[in-house]
Amino acid sequence: MRTLVADDEAIARQRMIRLLSEIEGITVVGECQNVDEVLSRVRGGGVELLLLDVQMPGLTGIDAMALLPDDGPDVVLCTAHAEYAVKAFEEGAADYLLKPVELDRLKKAVERVRARRALLDAAPANRKLPDGFSRLPVPTRAGVVLIDPKAISHAVLDGVLVTIVTSQGEYVTDAALGELERKLPETFLRVHRKALVNLEQVVRLEPIETGGYLAHMAGGRQVEVSRQSARDLRKWLGLRKGPEE
Repeated sequence: MRTLVADDEAIARQRMIRLLSEIEGITVVGECQNVDEVLSRVRGGGVELLLLDVQMPGLTGIDAMALLPDDGPDVVLCTAHAEYAVKAFEEGAADYLLKPVELDRLKKAVERVRARRALLDAAPANRKLPDGFSRLPVPTRAGVVLIDPKAISHAVLDGVLVTIVTSQGEYVTDAALGELERKLPETFLRVHRKALVNLEQVVRLEPIETGGYLAHMAGGRQVEVSRQSARDLRKWLGLRKGPEE
């Protein structure tokens, strides 16, 4: 697997490259010290795995992920700060490593990336799902569950895992909330950094002191809508503006 190492500290890059040399099947194709170098190297092609430091001068590793091409490499974020873990998985990182990175943990991250790539490679190249098929494949500990989007009430992020609430029950997945949002129909709206709701399942929007709403869902649950999302929601629903808009 062709691997790019990105870290603003030369010592950290050297240590990571040394660890990677202990893992069979890994070829280090370069090293970068800032996001501009990362984007230039990735866009040039030939990178399958990117080990990306979060805190770098200028744009961060998190910023870089949003700028990578759709067909770009799998990303494993590396940092000394555990609080970035949630954001890492939200942005679709394959894994998250805490510094100082240990060889065994790095091996696990590499194996996880390999498993993901093998799953994609195994998909039939020339086959398409039949027209009208709309089930959402969701990876869970019990296997991949195929969910009808119409049955989904909402999805919430808790730590690094997402709970999808449906009329048939709840499913916990390590799929990123942003990834689910991209795959679901337009009736789904990101109403909070940690929440996604199906507008067809919203029964009532209760105003709250923050300027947002408390969305009462058809199944009886409640989901907080942020102030900014409340503005977007009012525009989407064609409602009059709030007092500060």
